[in-house]
Amino acid sequence: MKAIDQGLGAADRFQRRWPVLGFPLAVWTKFNDDQAGNLAALIAYYGFVAIFPLFLLLSAVLDVLLKNNPHLRTSLLDSALAQYPVVGPLIKQETGTLPGSGLPFVIGAVFLLLGALGVANAMRNALCTLWAIPRDERPGFPLSLLWSLALILTVGIGFIVTTFLSGLAGGVGRGVLDGTLAHVGAIAISLVLNVGMFWLGFRLATVRRVRWRDLRIGATIAAVVWQVLQVAGGYVVAHQLHRAEELYGTFGVVLGLVTWLYLQAEVTLYAAEVDVVLAKRLWPRSLPGADQAGAASPDAAAAPSAAAAAEPARAADTSPGVPGQRPAREDGTGSTVHGDGKAGTGS
Repeated sequence: MKAIDQGLGAADRFQRRWPVLGFPLAVWTKFNDDQAGNLAALIAYYGFVAIFPLFLLLSAVLDVLLKNNPHLRTSLLDSALAQYPVVGPLIKQETGTLPGSGLPFVIGAVFLLLGALGVANAMRNALCTLWAIPRDERPGFPLSLLWSLALILTVGIGFIVTTFLSGLAGGVGRGVLDGTLAHVGAIAISLVLNVGMFWLGFRLATVRRVRWRDLRIGATIAAVVWQVLQVAGGYVVAHQLHRAEELYGTFGVVLGLVTWLYLQAEVTLYAAEVDVVLAKRLWPRSLPGADQAGAASPDAAAAPSAAAAAEPARAADTSPGVPGQRPAREDGTGSTVHGDGKAGTGS
């Protein structure tokens, strides 16, 4: 047992000396401290609930705005569904149209948008938790509704525009340059636009409590990883979907979509944790089980963010004095009521 402890201590000292090892460990540890996997699952759940209303809403809006240009409407819808490899066409097949026009259409569109706000609320809660933003500093209703609307419009429109423009660039390029250069140009355009979309999205999700410069690294990482997922995601989802369909039939499509949404949410939160660890200097961290008593470490500062976010609320209920005793107060008759319930009169 002593040999194991010594080996673990040596490994811990080694990773502390090398940031290339210590920094990823700090991000992983912070991710676990915040229970960010549960936050990612919540985002995936609300994302699954929201995807059909949002696609139905997008389809209905494009029917009104582009009724004289069906080709452009189809291109935009396909660009939106391209974010979900393999299952995208299935979503299109299973989604109907929003009936009516005029006031019924507007009412239906509003309810669809409100029903899809859960994913924005989940993302906003997750980012505020990672950054330990206290609840009393987060916007309440109705401002919280406006923040969620801004976030969902930013991310939704951003994804559609980036996918559409990258596809357009690829189509134009094939007429001027060879296929390789056109493909590289399309990816570069999509990547740059995705960086801006994530940067703005992170800023909105943290309700402007975090500086722009503290969010740029995470936004870049998230954009790059999402670009990789778009390239390799077809194989990943197709493999998962094939196995799920063999076991669950039609429900395999649901499992494939939920898996994809969870993967997207998880990598996004990991990218956000990179920003937190960098901004708050939360590395190096100790290896689990390593004895680092007396060693300078940010482990104490990197306590779970949920507890830190709730700290102001607990501090508001605490006052100096005898532990467990409420502060003295006047009962309105001139007498002083102490924490133990006994009344007395001032001298």
